[in-house]
Amino acid sequence: MKNLFRNVMMSAAFIGIGAGAVSQVQAAETIEPSLNPNKIMNVAHRGASGYAPEHTIPAYGLGQQMKGDYIEIDLQMTKDGELIAMHDETLDRTTNGTGNVKDFTLAEIKQLDAGSWFNEKYPEYAKPEYAGLKVPTLQEVIETFGTGARYYIETKSPEVYPGMEEKLVEILNEYNLTGKNVPSSKVIVQSFSADSLKIVHEMDPTIPLVQLLWYDQPATLTDEELEEYKSYSIGLGMNYGAIDEAYVQKVRDSGLLIHPYTVNETADMEKLLDWGVTGMFTNFPDRLQEVLQKRNSK
Repeated sequence: MKNLFRNVMMSAAFIGIGAGAVSQVQAAETIEPSLNPNKIMNVAHRGASGYAPEHTIPAYGLGQQMKGDYIEIDLQMTKDGELIAMHDETLDRTTNGTGNVKDFTLAEIKQLDAGSWFNEKYPEYAKPEYAGLKVPTLQEVIETFGTGARYYIETKSPEVYPGMEEKLVEILNEYNLTGKNVPSSKVIVQSFSADSLKIVHEMDPTIPLVQLLWYDQPATLTDEELEEYKSYSIGLGMNYGAIDEAYVQKVRDSGLLIHPYTVNETADMEKLLDWGVTGMFTNFPDRLQEVLQKRNSK
């Protein structure tokens, strides 16, 4: 950690966002308590992934610069047990490699290009410096942005990676990101796997947890389901297109936070805010920030 500030400065310079991102990291300590239901949480989904390659240092840096309250990090585990920032179980979509993450060592994955695909797919946002970006480890993300930033971390496909939860909690403890920071938590852990969340909860009940849900039809929740979720989590996250105002209010009335994903259009942001959500995931945190600023200025 002794080289933390140097790492932040180098990273900021590399991604071309300058001192703005560094000042945002330093200012993160003053952000209101993150679990306050009256403060709308702006979660930079995979970083500001609408503008830069997802789960790379530039995307996370832009998310900070654009006033995202949290850096969202999906975790996969390498063959040699290292936690890396990547959404998919396979390398194919966001690198020039192929195959399952679990079949490659960190050193092998570090040889891959994690940025050129973005330039090809989104030429309107392409930048030369995105070509050749490397897949970061969880430790590298924390070393770059420090303990002043906030992290919203997902255990992806934990059934594929035995020991993922233990490794995650070990790293969070190494950087003093647990326990004493509640209720203004520096970390939230999320997962579609209730079993994974319960493992984390057993290891450290101070870590706030969010249960992720996916609905392929209009969303419903029973009182019994809500009580079960409340036994280990502080909130729910779900695909926003499946919910309505009644659903949002039922979650809010239960005392849980509600963070729908992935909301990229301002009209949808406005609608969800009117319904009472306590935050949302977006690939464009600057858009949500603008919506919130306009509302706060009224």
